[in-house]
Amino acid sequence: MPFKWGKGQRLADSYDVAVIGAGVFGAWIAYRLRGSGRSVALLDAYGAANSRSSSSDESRVLRMGYGALEIYTRWALQSRRSWIEFFESAGKPELFAPTGVLWTTPPADAAIGQTTATLQNFGVSFEFLTSAELQARFPQFAFSSERIGIFEPLGGALYSRRAVQAVVEQAIRNGVDYFRDAAEAPNGNEVRTKSGKVLHAGAFVYACGPWLPKIFPEILEGRIRPTRQEVFYFGPPAGNRQFAPPEMPIWLDFSSGRREYVLPDLENRGLKVGFDRHGPPFDPDSGDRVVRDAAEVRAFVAERFPALAGAPILESRVCQYENTSSGDFLIDRHPRFENVWLAGGGSGHGFKHGPMVGEYVAALLEGTAQVESRFSLASKSREPQRSVY
Repeated sequence: MPFKWGKGQRLADSYDVAVIGAGVFGAWIAYRLRGSGRSVALLDAYGAANSRSSSSDESRVLRMGYGALEIYTRWALQSRRSWIEFFESAGKPELFAPTGVLWTTPPADAAIGQTTATLQNFGVSFEFLTSAELQARFPQFAFSSERIGIFEPLGGALYSRRAVQAVVEQAIRNGVDYFRDAAEAPNGNEVRTKSGKVLHAGAFVYACGPWLPKIFPEILEGRIRPTRQEVFYFGPPAGNRQFAPPEMPIWLDFSSGRREYVLPDLENRGLKVGFDRHGPPFDPDSGDRVVRDAAEVRAFVAERFPALAGAPILESRVCQYENTSSGDFLIDRHPRFENVWLAGGGSGHGFKHGPMVGEYVAALLEGTAQVESRFSLASKSREPQRSVY
């Protein structure tokens, strides 16, 4: 379904809720709110899952392992069910690739025990792999030092851009009015857009990711910090299937300061490689998205995947994280506006949780849920102390 300027040109009318931002959080919030019977407007300045957003690019990781952080394991597991149910109902089951997810760590890392205990507590299927088992099962890897691993067979990759657009399309079919326009800060029960129109609503949910500190600088500057992040797609040798599913899963190694993640060759785009660390500050509107230096990632790929030494970079992308101080989400009411809610801080791990964020925000507006303390504005400092990945 093509995205149009609203249904019925209703922008001057009143809605129960207006959602600003059509990334993964905003799309699912609008979808869930409409499912509860509310009238909903959804706005995005550049369009759903646009290339400036944190929900763009081709793929995102869906995994349940989060160390001892049970809330994220529970949310990821429930979100996985919702994603798959949604894709089936929308006739797009191909938007989830069940690759499995492999997480490796040195044997002495305490997180391995925390993760296995949490996965067991929630009944998440996993396999523990010794160093010898890792080498035998994944011969395309060359680990830099001894590793043990956890393999989650239920994990996989979400085709991010198309997944968000599918949720928005279905929300529109269900009656959400969608507009491509930029909203300013609220004023009572109305918000003006950059095009000069006025949007009236009983409640406003700002789910606009890296734009949140630009709209609300007085409370969010320093508490949400957009950073420049780069990803690269490496081309495997002709005829080589070692780097595509089912031979290769998604791989995460969060035991070094660099925290590497690798997605297998999906849709013949190449091996996707990135480092989960914070880049320099980045402006989502005007930031330069051209990658100029690939020396570090080339060296990493040559070391860890010897068959890809000298492999060409087929694509490269610049997106951004929207980091909170801890890496936890920010989902809370605006301290000065009773009818304004903030939902953001995906911090590089939030995409998978879109369905649960939508469900949670809908419950907050219904009054059937309370703000989780770790998602509160009060829990966010202006100094980086990231503990959630």
